[in-house]
Parts: sequence; structure tokens; C-alpha cells
Amino acid sequence: MSNRELFAPVHVGDVSLANRIVMAPMTRNRAPGNLPNALMVEYYAQRASAGLIVTEGVAPDAGGRGYIDIPGLYDAEQVAAWRRVTDAVHAKGGRIFAQLMHVGRISHPEFLDGGTPVAPSAIAAPGEIYTHAGQKPHATPRALDAAEIPGVIATYGRAARLAVEAGFDGVEIHGANGYLPNQFLAPNTNQRTDDWGGSVENRARFLLGATDAAIAAIGAGRVGVRVSPGGTFNDIADPEAEATYAYVARELDKRGLAYLHLAATAPGFDVPAMIRRNYRGTLVLNGGYDRDRADADLASGRGDLIAFGSSFIANPDLPERLRLRAALNTPDRATFYGGDARGYVDYPALPSAKAA
Repeated sequence: MSNRELFAPVHVGDVSLANRIVMAPMTRNRAPGNLPNALMVEYYAQRASAGLIVTEGVAPDAGGRGYIDIPGLYDAEQVAAWRRVTDAVHAKGGRIFAQLMHVGRISHPEFLDGGTPVAPSAIAAPGEIYTHAGQKPHATPRALDAAEIPGVIATYGRAARLAVEAGFDGVEIHGANGYLPNQFLAPNTNQRTDDWGGSVENRARFLLGATDAAIAAIGAGRVGVRVSPGGTFNDIADPEAEATYAYVARELDKRGLAYLHLAATAPGFDVPAMIRRNYRGTLVLNGGYDRDRADADLASGRGDLIAFGSSFIANPDLPERLRLRAALNTPDRATFYGGDARGYVDYPALPSAKAA
């Protein structure tokens, strides 16, 4: 078996994986009180045959919360609750990273005990956010004072330490999709004139600082980073995205990360190829993959691991289905966000006889 095949074992930083299949991070809004629960234990354990599970976005600090019922990783009760998840995944031979997600301006006072969301600049996201009281306009965030920013960065290091305490194999810094690190990177959401805005070097300081905080806490070999070059989700705009992310990739390359994870974007340039020119480490690709496309991109060296999203929601045994080229269950999009066991832990696996 070629060591670049989808089902071949691989070392990623300090972690050994059984295959090159990643379960992508996906918010599911099923953690009332910001606490993982028994339903989440079952959900992640069902999917432990992935080479690596990356959890849904986890708030590294109470000030980073957003959306309804997303989990956190900033107090002892959350650590204990996550330990049940990681123990269940490990019992089935899986590996699991916590994705650390500070949403910045993509929040609402309802999620912050009445507080104001923070961001690099006081620019509200357009549109609305769904709260327990229904749809509400995004709040205008408070621009972080320069003296506050190191403290926010430090929450990523603290959360990384707590993640290891909770049994995680590592963490992924969520630098994509319009959340706080991405808000610092993008010139339309970062209009600062101090050392945290303006040049690409300044705009990248927050993401690199958060990454360095996690590395200092648990070691580079247990830290991944996710970025979305040229992505526009949550009203992100960067007319110089190719240059921005070439710089980010070169800087991350110096740090010896476990991996760099590319969210699927279509900015008008070949994102994986550009990243490959600037980043020599392990690269995770994501976005609408099937078995044949995954095989091709691994064989060509375009990526080193392949992340699957909605297909993992509907197929807890996705690696086995891919191996057998078996039919896939269809995801029920109506149950993606919030709810109970339906559309969460009730998708059928292959019958054991067929799987054998």
C-alpha cells in the first residue's frame, strides 16, 4: 500500500493516525450551557474510525461564545465533560483535536451575559444571528484596546492546556470563516492603525499569536491551524487574499505545526497550490470530496489528508463506506443545527455482514 493512500496510517506532528481521513469541524448546536453531554459522547464515538476527528468549534473563553448551545473549554466542568468524549473516542482507537473558535463580532449580547462582542474594529457584521429569542441583527462590536489583545491571545494557550487535560490529542486554531483571527486578517473588518492593523504583518499578528500561545502550552506537534484563503463567509473581504495567505503560510511553516487545514474557498486562484509553494508541512484539504477525488489529490501530493464534512454527519462509518465504495446515507439538513438525537446519532451504519 502506498503511504499516500487514503487508508494508509500517517504521522501528523506528534500524533499517529490510522488513516488520512479527517472528520471536519462542524457546529451542531447541541451543548446546552456550553457543556458537552452524553449525546455528544455518542456522536463522536460513532465516528472514531476517522483518522482524526476535529470537533465543532469550542469557545476558548466565555468572551468568545457565539451561536446557540456551542461548547466551551475554559472551566473545570467543561474539562470533565470533554473527558467523557475523548475517552469514548480513544476507546475505539480514534484521535481527536478540539477546534478553538473565538467568534469575535459574530456573536450577540444574549450569548455573552449581556456583554458586547469584541472585534479588531467596531464594524458590525451585516444581517442577523439566530438567538433563543429568534433572529436579531448582529450587534456592533467593541474594538479591542491594544492592551487587551495579548490577554485574548492568551486564552488560546489556556484552552490548549485544558484540552490536553481533557484528553484531547491536540487543538486546531480556527483562523477561518470570519471569526476573530480572520477578522484581524481581513482589511474590511480590521481598520486599525496601530500595530494590529494595516500591513499584512500586523493583521496576521493575532492569528500567529494565538498559534504561538497554543504551541507554548502543548507543543507545535499537537497544534493545527485552519484558514480560509479568499473566503467571504461572515462578510470577509480581502482583495489581496493571495498575498495575505502566502505570508500567513510562510509564517506558519516556520512553526512546525501538526497540520494546516484549508477550508474550501473559491477565490479565483488555486489555493492548495499557492499554499504548497509557501508551506512545507502537512496539508489538510476540505470541500466536497468523494473517494476518487480524495485518492487523486493525495496521490498527486496536492494534499496529505482529506477532511469530510456533511458526509460524516450522515455516515458514522464513513471510512468503511469509502473503502468499500458503498452507498452513502443522505444528510438531513433540517437537523444540522440544534435538536436532539434525530439527525445526530441515529444515522445507520452498514450492516455488519456487508461491512465484513
